[in-house]
Order: sequence, then structure tokens, then C-alpha cells
Amino acid sequence: MARRPDGNRLEQIARYIENHPQSRPSDVARDLNLHPSTVLRSLPALEKAGILLCEDEQGRLSLFRRLGMVKDGRW
Repeated sequence: MARRPDGNRLEQIARYIENHPQSRPSDVARDLNLHPSTVLRSLPALEKAGILLCEDEQGRLSLFRRLGMVKDGRW
């Protein structure tokens, strides 16, 4: 059974990527004190929440577009 993504963690990751475009998932994990696999597992949940990311050829992430909000009016 899959784990439910933590909304606060998703918000942290999304804000980090917005504030640090062109970051690699390993950069996000290091700076947020998360395991790299946690960040990678969170990427589909961000998309499902309407936070679209783009990834370049080197694996760097940037915010593409926000389509909606996560619960509680936050994104």
C-alpha cells in the first residue's frame, strides 16, 4: 500500500523549487534534510496537486505552472 504524501512536505518542496529554479532533486533533499528518494516519490504527488514542474536534460527542476491549490488554501 502506498503512503499518502505529507501536504507540508509537498509545500516545502514546491516552495524550494520555486525559490531555487534549476535545482536537482538531490539539492532539494540536501537543503530540506530529506532523503533523495522522498523527494523523487513526492514529484508525482506535486503534479497531482496541480503543481507542474519541468525537468531539463540534466535533471534540474523548475516550477512550470500552478494549476490549483493544495488543501487549506496553500499550494
